[in-house]
Amino acid sequence: MSEGTTAFMHKSCPDCNGSGELRIDSENINENFEVEKQTVITQCPACQGLGFVDGPAAR
Repeated sequence: MSEGTTAFMHKSCPDCNGSGELRIDSENINENFEVEKQTVITQCPACQGLGFVDGPAAR
């Protein structure tokens, strides 16, 4: 690699641990006063769902 070349390596996203998704556990109470549990899955905003972030390579 020449001095003018910048290399990048993939690092696992620290927010989603490389999955590209964030999972949020939620509890709601329905009209019968029962607790409903659900998991909301959304795209990770830090890596835009890719699961990795680019960073400068270590020399």
